[in-house]
Amino acid sequence: MFHSIAIDREELTIMGVKFTDLPTLESTANALGSNMFEGFQPTPKGIRIIRDYIEGEITFEEMVALAKAKAYV
Repeated sequence: MFHSIAIDREELTIMGVKFTDLPTLESTANALGSNMFEGFQPTPKGIRIIRDYIEGEITFEEMVALAKAKAYV
């Protein structure tokens, strides 16, 4: 079942997680939406991980390691 999440384009937040710009917020929202159709249930921690990967703060390998460790919960 698909659940909606709080996205505020004016405040640049998704589920309360702040973004630096609208394109990054929208890229993250698109990634979340795709994964939610596969059963992913986003959390603020998970959103921060995706945001940090998109912004280049963490590498792909680090993101995969965080996902395997279920650090998004």
